[in-house]
Order: sequence, then C-alpha cells, then structure tokens
Amino acid sequence: MRDDRFQLPADADERTVLTCFLDWHREALVRTCAGLSDEQLRRRAVPSSNLTLLGLVRHLAGVERWYFQAVVAGNFPGSLYTATDDDDEDFNDLDSATGETAFAIWRAEVAQSRQIAAERPLEALGTHPVTAQALSLRWVLNHMIDEYARHNGHADLIREAIDGQVGE
Repeated sequence: MRDDRFQLPADADERTVLTCFLDWHREALVRTCAGLSDEQLRRRAVPSSNLTLLGLVRHLAGVERWYFQAVVAGNFPGSLYTATDDDDEDFNDLDSATGETAFAIWRAEVAQSRQIAAERPLEALGTHPVTAQALSLRWVLNHMIDEYARHNGHADLIREAIDGQVGE
C-alpha cells in the first residue's frame, strides 16, 4: 500500500499536511476492518474490554460528528447512538449492528467533517459545548489525528487477535 503522507512535497502547506495525515488514518481504519464478517467485527479481543472493531467505527463516527459539527460548526445534530441510556452504547449495543451500516454512517460523518473543514480557515474558532473552551480548526484536525492514531492502534491489536492479520 502506498503511503501518500510521504509523497507530500517538503513545502506542502499546513492544511494539506493535516488533512492528508487525517485521511490516511481514516483509511487505515477501513483497511484494518476490511474482509471481516459482522460477527468478527463484533468480536472482543480481550474479554474484560468492550473494544471491538465495530464499536471503534461507531465511536469514531460520533467523534467526527462531535468535533466538526458541534465544536467547529456550532451545530450539533445530536448523538448517533441513543437507543439506550448507556453512554458507551456505540461500543456495547452491537447485537444487531452491522459493518455495512456502521461504515455508511461513518462515511457520512467523515464527508460532513471534510466539508466543514474545507469551508473554514485553520484559525477558525469553535466552542466546545460542554467546557466552553475555544478550539481552532487547526486544534481539531490535530486532535482527530491523535484520536485515530490511538484507536487504530487498538484496531490493529483487535484485528490480530481475530485472524492474525496485522495492520499498518
């Protein structure tokens, strides 16, 4: 697999670098989950943990929604997973969840995030709805790279436990 992050010219602008790294991490999640059945996507690698690949996809869809729509755009349409009163529903309510549905939701949230980011300068400030902290789009893009990097590490370990395949 070609890693486009290292194809960037040395003088690439900051937005290009940030969006390229974030998109690479987004696609790493897709690659890690590729070829697995819904049952495999629901499988917990460690019995004491609620982490699954399907849960990570659902969680990251919610993170995309929160940081770009609620924080940057100031227009939060509500949480994605609200069928139960469980704060970790994205990880725990998986019995009828499918990879196809989870990835469709995730892709829609990513598309919305990309649109919001493209419409604003990196210096654009949003407000965290809970803490009232001002956060720039630059901060959000960096945070999202961090969020995906951490969860892609989890995803690699889960995938390896499922079928021995290792990721990036």
